[in-house]
Amino acid sequence: MTPPSLSIIIPTLNEAEHLPALLADLRRQQGVTLEIIVADGGSRDGTLAIAESFGVHGLSTRQGRGAQMNAAAQRATSDTLLFLHADSRLDPPDLLHRALQALTSARQGEEKIAGHFSLRFLRTTSRNNLAYRYLEAKSALNRVNTTNGDQGFLLRRDFFHQLGGFAEDLPFLEDQGLAEKIRAQGRWITLPGELKTSARRFESEGFHRRYILMSMMMGLYSIGEKDFFLRAPGVYKLQEETGKLCLSPFFRLSRTLLSEWGGSESMRIFYRLGRYIRPNSWQLFFFIDVCLRPLPGRVNTPFLNFHDRIFAPLTNFRAFNVLAGLLCFVWFIGILPAFFWLIEQFPRRLDHAT
Repeated sequence: MTPPSLSIIIPTLNEAEHLPALLADLRRQQGVTLEIIVADGGSRDGTLAIAESFGVHGLSTRQGRGAQMNAAAQRATSDTLLFLHADSRLDPPDLLHRALQALTSARQGEEKIAGHFSLRFLRTTSRNNLAYRYLEAKSALNRVNTTNGDQGFLLRRDFFHQLGGFAEDLPFLEDQGLAEKIRAQGRWITLPGELKTSARRFESEGFHRRYILMSMMMGLYSIGEKDFFLRAPGVYKLQEETGKLCLSPFFRLSRTLLSEWGGSESMRIFYRLGRYIRPNSWQLFFFIDVCLRPLPGRVNTPFLNFHDRIFAPLTNFRAFNVLAGLLCFVWFIGILPAFFWLIEQFPRRLDHAT
């Protein structure tokens, strides 16, 4: 038998609704020989039976996306791996063929290369058009903290194992951890074409609520404050359990942690948080560029260029890191909680904003 040119790894948990569409898309791919492994973490809705009905390999593992994907990677027989989420959609039929060509071309003389696709969200509502347009534009970049599992991770198997695979200590954020390892040890490229992904979590939880919580999670995860995740009530629920996201418990927990840290420890945490925020400050400038893109002739990124050339060098000092971290905490434990308290008091007038 011809060895597969690409091993597709799909972690699942109760994905019977979305998995058939992805497997049908993969079946239509041309110019590649695929090995498909569905790594299931204990579905109760017949997900594995659906995988087997498509003739793909189903693997039962312990729950947790990192553990599921690591187990499947051990079973993969191709030299190249592509990790996909079950709610992804692929179009056109040569998408994976062109992706493999791009990765092979980029690896000439450089071994530590990984590829990701830019995103297009599949939505059931027209709300938050600008916000989705910003996320889609950002997904095409290769900057810090812009690469996640929704975009697909394409890399050689030996490089994946050199990186140590996905982290398994938390049931989420395994993609962010590996993405930044790749950025530190190698290089990301944006693959040709787009990967379509479901906006279901944003739509069920509320776009701005989910984005605010993601910002809190990424900041605290990046500085190693895992107490937040161990003590947070439902910081990342299973998809079938999602509903309107309530942020109050997370704000309260942030205030509790701040009081437990004390003065000197708080300053150290503000500094570490500021060191995380400063390299990400470009996102605000890029958002302005995305807002202006509909204007005639507006195809470049002047505000992002201003950040890179002027703002970033001017703010590269220790005191700014402390100030940025402090302002971040004021925002998340002072201003935002007050705003969402108002929403709870006057839901009919204000809730449309979230």
